[in-house]
Amino acid sequence: MSDSTADLCDAHSEWLQIAEPLLRDFGGRHAFHGRVVTLKLFEDNSLVRSALEQTGHGQVLVIDGGGSLRCALVGDQLAALAQANGWAGIIVNGCVRDTTELAQMDIGIKALAAHPLRSVKRGEGQADVPVRFAGVDFRSGQYVYADSDGVVVAAQPVER
Repeated sequence: MSDSTADLCDAHSEWLQIAEPLLRDFGGRHAFHGRVVTLKLFEDNSLVRSALEQTGHGQVLVIDGGGSLRCALVGDQLAALAQANGWAGIIVNGCVRDTTELAQMDIGIKALAAHPLRSVKRGEGQADVPVRFAGVDFRSGQYVYADSDGVVVAAQPVER
C-alpha cells in the first residue's frame, strides 16, 4: 500500500478520523506523518517555541490556535527550529508567515492561511490537551498522516 491518505482511507476509513479540507500546505514537504503532540493557545506562540525546542523524534505538533486569522503562530524561525530538532511536521488551526521560506524547508506545515503579523508572547496556553478543529479530535499520542489530499488521524500507527 502507498503512503497516501487516499489509500489509507480506502483501507481503513471505518476507524480513521478524516479532517475537513480547511488546511493548506506551506512547508516544503507535502507528505508527512507522526505521533501527535498537541498545544491549545490563542494568538500567543510562546508554547510553540518551547515545544519545538525539544527533540521531535519524527512527531507532528498540532496547534489549536482557535482558528484565529489575526496573526501568525509559526514562521521561518520556528519552522527551522522544528526541522533542526527532528519534527516531521506542524499542523496549525491558525496562520503562518514567511511562506516563501517555509516552502523551501524540508518539513511538513499545514495551516489555515498566511498572515504577516507575529503573535504576542505571554506564555499562555496548554500542552498535551485534547483539541478539536477541522471536524477532528486530536489527542497527544495519536498518529496523524498528512499529504496534498488531506489529513487523517488514527488512534494507533496504521500499517501501510
